[in-house]
Amino acid sequence: MLLSTPRTRHMLSRHAGLAAVAASLAATALLWAAPAGAAPKAAHAMSPHSPAAAQRAASGGNLAYGGGSVVTNPTIYIVYWGNQWGSGSTVTNDPSGEVPLQLSFFQRTYGSGDTWSNSQTQYCEGVAVGTTQCGGAGTAVGHPASNPVAGTWLDSSTKAPSKPGSSQIAAEAVKAASHFGVSGDNVEIIVDAPHGVVPQGFKTSYCAWHDHTTASNGADLPYTNMPYVPDAGSGCGANFVPTGSSGVNGATEGVTIVGGHEYAETLTDPAPSSGWVDSSGSETGDKCAWISSGQGASSIVALNGAPFAVQSLWSNNFNGGAGGCVTHYTSSGNQG
Repeated sequence: MLLSTPRTRHMLSRHAGLAAVAASLAATALLWAAPAGAAPKAAHAMSPHSPAAAQRAASGGNLAYGGGSVVTNPTIYIVYWGNQWGSGSTVTNDPSGEVPLQLSFFQRTYGSGDTWSNSQTQYCEGVAVGTTQCGGAGTAVGHPASNPVAGTWLDSSTKAPSKPGSSQIAAEAVKAASHFGVSGDNVEIIVDAPHGVVPQGFKTSYCAWHDHTTASNGADLPYTNMPYVPDAGSGCGANFVPTGSSGVNGATEGVTIVGGHEYAETLTDPAPSSGWVDSSGSETGDKCAWISSGQGASSIVALNGAPFAVQSLWSNNFNGGAGGCVTHYTSSGNQG
């Protein structure tokens, strides 16, 4: 197991004295007693498709607040890591078309045309540790009023390692944050690895993961390790959702299923596991991953008029407060 001690020390110092955070960290460490290279212990990863991964919603209960931050004003920055994507500033090597699909997806996660990710606005910060229903208290997770993607960058100044580890991915996130001139818990840096690059643990232990590190100015920095998901095929979402006449390409469904999973978890738990997790350490996306039928099944949804494959997300206030996985959220009384 790779450890990122600067991130872990930062998280612990930031939330010292919060017993619930310590319990969540312990639970997460147990979850990630995985093969070496899977993901750093502090990170939260999306497991590849398997029957076990689809059972997480059945245990752990509702999400509870751990005392840390949530994302109150989501802003997304994407870095295409390495000259394998192309030279100069133009992506030319993207055989599955991940770049335009990912960008189109995130550019549409805003306003009344997005009734998928807005379910996460029920969660908040600044309330008592252990809270499960904010009820208007605290400061809620934000839902953008307009396109939340504030920048993209092809970092062609270097070649991405063929099998990068967590510290190398974190360093690229910091480099990207410096390029964009951003930091803080309202920022999500997505580090896109190119086709053929296999970050340590990708395909076998995870599809993607999110974590936080420290930016060059000393501020917190949430980021996502996003491998080239189509390279993993059905293990990371290819053809998971029947496409029908939607126009969605089954081969690239994983780009938005996995990307959406990590985005929602960053919103509610940008510094794992100090935000919203259940008693087993699972986050909002973990609890609803790889459901293929029945309530909360992954599906094709329209985001501001365009169709995308997504998984459901956990809603504490669904089913009279008992909680459950939902793919649309018009209000606390109109979701499913």
